[in-house]
Amino acid sequence: MTKPIFPTGIYRHFKGGRYRVLDVVKHSETDEWMVLYHPINSPQPLWVRPLEMFEERVERDGKTYWRFQLEAD
Repeated sequence: MTKPIFPTGIYRHFKGGRYRVLDVVKHSETDEWMVLYHPINSPQPLWVRPLEMFEERVERDGKTYWRFQLEAD
């Protein structure tokens, strides 16, 4: 499976948090593509989330949002 083209950079979560996306990586057991990212200005560790979930739309308080939106490279 070819690595998907996915821009790294600063993303804003629909709840307001800002995150730096470092890369797209593949899960060793499932071959699922995952987004590797970490919170900006926080000592929290690196996180991964399935690419499909990272790119999806979510509903909150009757409104629909992109889960993450690119802010800057």
